[in-house]
Amino acid sequence: MDIDIVITLGAILALLVVSAFFSGSETALTAASRPRLHNLAHSGNRRANLVNDLWHEKEHLIGSILLGNNLVNILASALATSALIALFGEAGVVYATLGMTMLVLIFAEVLPKTYALQNADRAALAVAPVLHVIVLLLKPVSMAIQVLVRMALSMLGVQVRHTLSGEASEEQLRGAIDLHQGEGEGEEEKHEREMLRSILDLGDVWVEEIMVHRKEVVAINIDQSPAQIVEEVLASPYTRLPLWRDDPDNIVGVLHAKALLRAVQAANNNLDGLDIVAIANAPWFIPETTDLLSQLQAFRSRHEHFAVVVDEYGEVLGIVTLEDILEEIVGDIADEHDVEMEGVVIERDGAVVTEGKVTLRDLNRRFEWRLPDEEASTIAGLILHEARCIPEIGQLFTFHGFNFEILERKRNQITSIRINETPAADTKTPEEEPANPQ
Repeated sequence: MDIDIVITLGAILALLVVSAFFSGSETALTAASRPRLHNLAHSGNRRANLVNDLWHEKEHLIGSILLGNNLVNILASALATSALIALFGEAGVVYATLGMTMLVLIFAEVLPKTYALQNADRAALAVAPVLHVIVLLLKPVSMAIQVLVRMALSMLGVQVRHTLSGEASEEQLRGAIDLHQGEGEGEEEKHEREMLRSILDLGDVWVEEIMVHRKEVVAINIDQSPAQIVEEVLASPYTRLPLWRDDPDNIVGVLHAKALLRAVQAANNNLDGLDIVAIANAPWFIPETTDLLSQLQAFRSRHEHFAVVVDEYGEVLGIVTLEDILEEIVGDIADEHDVEMEGVVIERDGAVVTEGKVTLRDLNRRFEWRLPDEEASTIAGLILHEARCIPEIGQLFTFHGFNFEILERKRNQITSIRINETPAADTKTPEEEPANPQ
C-alpha cells in the first residue's frame, strides 16, 4: 500500500478520535450534575472549578465544541474522499460517503456520547482541563460566530437571553424536586420533597390561607377581673392570647402567659392589683394579602411570633403565628399542650373523609394531590366555588379527578366531605357532570 494512503488513513483515525472527544465532551458537560459539581468546587476540587467556569461561558463552550467537531469531521471526510478516489476512481466518492458516515456515527457520535451519558460527572471532570484551553484558543472565532448568530436571530425577531429569569429558575428547581421522585421511596424522602416544595411556595401563599380564623381564635375579654383572666390563661393551651375590649374585633393587646406568671409572682399573688394592659404587648396588625415569605422575614426582623390579620376595611379576620408558617414547611408541629383536632380520616377503601375547614394545601401536601387552591383555601371553599351553589347533604360532585360527597352541613357551612379519586377516563369538569343528589 502506498505510504501516502497509510498516512492519510492514520490521519483519518486520529481525526475520528478527536471528533469522539468533542462529542463526548459536549454530552458530559450537558448531562453532568450541576449541584454535585458545585459542591465539589466548594470542596476545593480544581477540575470542578474548571467545569463551573465552562458552564458560565456556555455560549463560547458550545461554539468551540461545535467548531472543533465540525472542523475535524469535515477534514476527515475530505481526506477519506481523496484517498478512496485515488484507489477506486469516481466510485471512491460513494465509498467515502458511506464509510465515513458509519465511522462518524458509531465511533465519533454514538459510542462517546453513550459513555458520557453513563459517566457524566467523571467524564466532565476528565475533559475540563483540555476543553478550558480549547475554549480560550477558539474564543475569538466563537465570539465572531455568536455575533453573526445574534444578528441572524434579531432579523427573525428572536432575542437571545443570557440568563434564566427568576420564574424559570424556580421552575427548574420544582422540576428537579419532582424528577427525583422514585418508586418505593420511604416516608422520609417523601417528607423531604414536600418540605422543599413548601419552601418554594412561601412567596405565593397569603397569610389568609393559613391563618387561624376568628371563629377559632381563643381570645380574652380585658374587662374581666384579673383573677378570671389568669384562670382563662391557665386553662388555655396557648402561650400568646389576644385581648379584646367591648367587642371581640377590638384587639387591644397580646398577652404572653409567661409575662403574666412573672407579674403574678412579682405581685405576691395579689391578683387584684395586676394591670393586664401594662403586661400585654401591643397588637401587630398585618394585611391579609401578606405573603408567607415576607411575613416570615418580618417575624425575624421584629423578633415577634404573633400577628393579627385584618382585611382592607380593618376588620379582624384571624391570627397567624410563626409556628403556622413553619408548619407550612415542615408539616404539623405538635406538642404536649396542643389540642388534638380530627380533621382527616382515611377509610379502608381508600376514601378520605375530611372536615370542610381543612386547607387544600394540607390535603395536597399529605396525599400529593393537585387540587387547585387559587380560588379557595379550604376544601369546602373549593366545592362552593365549583358547584356555584350551597350543596345538600348526600349530594355528589365530580371535578378535578375526584368525587366529593357531602356528608354533613351546618346551616350554610359544609362541615364533612368524603373524597374519592376517580379513574382518569371518568374525570369530568363540573360543567360536564353537574351535581347530582344521591
